[in-house]
Amino acid sequence: MTPTPDLGGLARLPAPAGLTAESCLAPALAPDDSAVAYVSDRDGSPRVWVQPLGEDAEPWPVDTGPQPVVDVSWAPTGGHLAVLVAPGGGEHTQVEAVQTHGGDLRTLAAPPGGSASMVRWTGRGETLLVAETAADGLTSAVLVDAVTGARRPIAAGHLLWPAGVSRDHATMLLRRGPRGARHMYLADLAHGEERRLLPGLPGTTDTGALSPDGRTAYLLTDAGRDRAALLAVRRDALVTLDAALDGRAGEAEVLAERPDAELDRFALSADGRRALLVWNRAGRSELDVLDLEAGELRPLPPPPAAVVTSARIAWHGTLAALAAESPEEPSHVLVCDLEAGRYRRVAGSGPSPHAAGAEHLRFRARDGLELTGWLYRPPHVSGPAPYALYLHGGPEDEERPTFNPLFQNLVAAGIGVFAPNVRGSGGHGRAFRRADDGPLRFRAVEDVADCAAELVARGLADPGRLACTGWSYGGYLTLAALVTHPGLFRAGVDVAGIADFETFYARTEPWIAEAAVGEYGHPETDRDLLRALSPLRSLDRLAAPLLVVHGAADTNVPLYEAEQVLAAARALGLPCEALIFDDEGHEIRQVANRISFVAKVVDWLSHQLQTVEHSSTGRKDFGQAG
Repeated sequence: MTPTPDLGGLARLPAPAGLTAESCLAPALAPDDSAVAYVSDRDGSPRVWVQPLGEDAEPWPVDTGPQPVVDVSWAPTGGHLAVLVAPGGGEHTQVEAVQTHGGDLRTLAAPPGGSASMVRWTGRGETLLVAETAADGLTSAVLVDAVTGARRPIAAGHLLWPAGVSRDHATMLLRRGPRGARHMYLADLAHGEERRLLPGLPGTTDTGALSPDGRTAYLLTDAGRDRAALLAVRRDALVTLDAALDGRAGEAEVLAERPDAELDRFALSADGRRALLVWNRAGRSELDVLDLEAGELRPLPPPPAAVVTSARIAWHGTLAALAAESPEEPSHVLVCDLEAGRYRRVAGSGPSPHAAGAEHLRFRARDGLELTGWLYRPPHVSGPAPYALYLHGGPEDEERPTFNPLFQNLVAAGIGVFAPNVRGSGGHGRAFRRADDGPLRFRAVEDVADCAAELVARGLADPGRLACTGWSYGGYLTLAALVTHPGLFRAGVDVAGIADFETFYARTEPWIAEAAVGEYGHPETDRDLLRALSPLRSLDRLAAPLLVVHGAADTNVPLYEAEQVLAAARALGLPCEALIFDDEGHEIRQVANRISFVAKVVDWLSHQLQTVEHSSTGRKDFGQAG
């Protein structure tokens, strides 16, 4: 028998360069196409940088203070940038305005105890549409002048989100409803009237944009279909308000739809004449340009990256700024010439040396439903290897072939990674996304076990050296799988996961609790179901050592969820460790914290999955943390 190698030494190998590689996000072009602003963590914390598009031009940082930056957008006048910051690394974001070379930094939206987000510039002066969610969950749509600070509230409500406003500020597109059942409304601000768009159709409309004249609403929706498409609803086609309230409306026009892909995102030019469409086809991105006047759809050449995570059209509609990444390359900035179909890289650190690629797997769950996922093989392994399942958040998120430093470091340490899309994931149609709602969530837990079985059946994974890991909802699913199948996994890593739905509903942000009811169940009417789904209530079945990771400033899934797991596991005498970041929320944004997180997880899993071969008996003993 060939001895199984000890992984302890492999875990101490130098980490791949991707651990500290620059990540560039949320690019936005200047109104005159002379530069692009974006968010970069090149100096250790996410902040704004501006890259001129001239030859050999050097970028410069924009000082917005010490807080991490999440997003940036360029005012149509070119004078200011709108910046979304996350004080303390938490979830209570606020909107600021700053001049493009720094200076004149001012706060535009920061509701006490709540959170603010920037939606879009209205195209009228330097007026920005923002959303402010108060501590009680009430969201207000507000027009804010970035120069004078003047404010005009235009809508308010629970589970409300402003999607756009016309250039004359007379018409508004807004979204109402919880996750999985959101609907768009067209509002006449002068008369206080609203008309629901696409009434009576099953599905959800999460994203939309309004033409500059306010006469056409563009909707990214799966209403009445399984895969998300782009629809247009024109005010001329709407019936009277009284008829709309009775559930009747005008016809919607399908502008772009594909049977083999979902529309992932779209961007509308400032003049309303052109749209850039980003499709998700089996996890990878494909792009089209849509001439909205002629109704012509033109495909662009494949982007030089697997996944486009952000797309914005320049004010003149000839260029687009993209954030893109691949398994081998961190997120970087591309500028695409929409006429010529050419891509130009303008910011980012380049491919990571020796990074592992991803293979797309398809297989069947025990009930016949097709599942997919992305496989990262450890190098130089000929037989079954240790593997970690990694479960994404959401659950409506989707695992796609993007760059993940944790995956790359695990593979370098000799541990393979399989990142599946279990039922409930996005990108596979509405029916698949809704296949875990309420009591169907038990089936998603079984999907995790089926993923492990698939790795073993293919000869990839050693059945005695499997780990289960996940973030946010994936952290919940990790805990649920560990207590449902206590003999299946050798170790677990729970990152910001829900442990008990009762305490989650009681302590999360009010608007998050309201929006989650359709996904998980109601905390009162579905109490028995939620208790049955809560891993904390079955933690006495936990048999695997556990690492719990959380941000102290997390108000999405509060730290109390981690504290409960740690206390219960230790009371049961189970091996359990914690990694708590005082300056992070639901995300890990700081580079130093990312390094600590990856190093800890790789070291933990390497220790838990290492095997010592006894030559006399052939028996395998598993290392165990104390």
